[in-house]
Amino acid sequence: MTTGRPADKLIHQLSKAWVSPGKQKRLVIDLQGVRYIASKTKTASREIEITCLEHGVVPTRYLRNIGTIGIEGQLKLLRSTVAVCGVGGLGGTMIELLARQGIGHLVIIDKGRFVENNLNRQIVATEGDLRKSKVKAAADRVKKINSAVVVTPINKTINSQTVTGFIKKASVVLDGLDNFMTRQIVANACNKLKIPFVHGAIAGFCGQLMTILPGDKGLKAICNISATESGCGVETLTGNPAATPAIIAGWEVQEAIKIIIGIGNPIRDRLIFLDFLDNTFDQISLSFPADQNSPIQRKKAIPDFDSKDEGHKKRAKSKARLV
Repeated sequence: MTTGRPADKLIHQLSKAWVSPGKQKRLVIDLQGVRYIASKTKTASREIEITCLEHGVVPTRYLRNIGTIGIEGQLKLLRSTVAVCGVGGLGGTMIELLARQGIGHLVIIDKGRFVENNLNRQIVATEGDLRKSKVKAAADRVKKINSAVVVTPINKTINSQTVTGFIKKASVVLDGLDNFMTRQIVANACNKLKIPFVHGAIAGFCGQLMTILPGDKGLKAICNISATESGCGVETLTGNPAATPAIIAGWEVQEAIKIIIGIGNPIRDRLIFLDFLDNTFDQISLSFPADQNSPIQRKKAIPDFDSKDEGHKKRAKSKARLV
C-alpha cells in the first residue's frame, strides 16, 4: 500500500485483516475509521472510501457487495451519479437501495410533499413527514443510511425547459414518475444527452420496465402521446399496493448497477410486463421494422374488454394503459 499522503497512512494504520467464511482474506476498514480519516484530513467520506478501495481496503459496509461486483465494481458505483426522477413508491425505494449499494452521488428530483395516502407504499414517508418536501425527507434518509453519499435534492418540477440541467451529469437516470408525458420528456432529454434511462411503471398488481439506451426506440415504441398531454397514470384507478413498486424499483436499481459497472445484459429493445396476480411474466420485443406499429401498440388497440371474466377485463385494461 502506498503511504505518501496523510489519508493513505491513516488507512494503512486503521485497516484490519478479515477472513470470509470461504477463507478469503481481505483488508477492511470500519465506518468509524472512515469517519476519523475524513475528519482528520478534512476530506469527504466518499473520497476516503474511494481511496480505501483503490488500495484494496474494503469499507466494511460494502463487504456483501464485493462478492458480487468486486472492488472495481464498487469503485465505479462510488464514482457515479444517478438521477432519480420522482420520490414516490418507485423513487423512494430506488433511493434507499442506491444509497445502501454505495452510489456516490444521488440527484433526487420531485416537487411534491408527502400526503397521508403515500404512507401505504412510499418507503421514505413516515407519519412525521406529512406535508414535508419529498426530496428533503429523502435526502435526510440517505444521510442516515450512508453518510458518504452526496445528495443533490431538487425541489422543482420536471419539464422540457428544466430537465437537461437536472440530469446532465448523471451516469444513468431512473424513472420514478407517475405520468407518461413527463416520462417522455425525461427519455427525450436522456437520448440527447446520451444517458441511459431505465423506465418503470406500476398499476395494482402489475408492473413493467425496460432500459433505454441512446438511439433506442424506447417509450415511443410502446405508446404514442402528444407533448401536451398530461395526467397521472392508471395506478390512480387501480391502486398501488406496497409490494408492486418495491419489486419494480428493485429491478430498476439492478439495471442501473449493471449499466454503471458494465456487466450483464440490460432489458433493452424489449418491455417486461409482470402480473403478480396471475404470476405471469411477459417479454414484448420492440425490435420491429420502423414502418410497422409495435406489437404492444396493436395489443393496446384491441384489448379484450368484452370478456365475461371481470378480472380478465380489469387486467386487460391495466395492461393496455399501464404507461
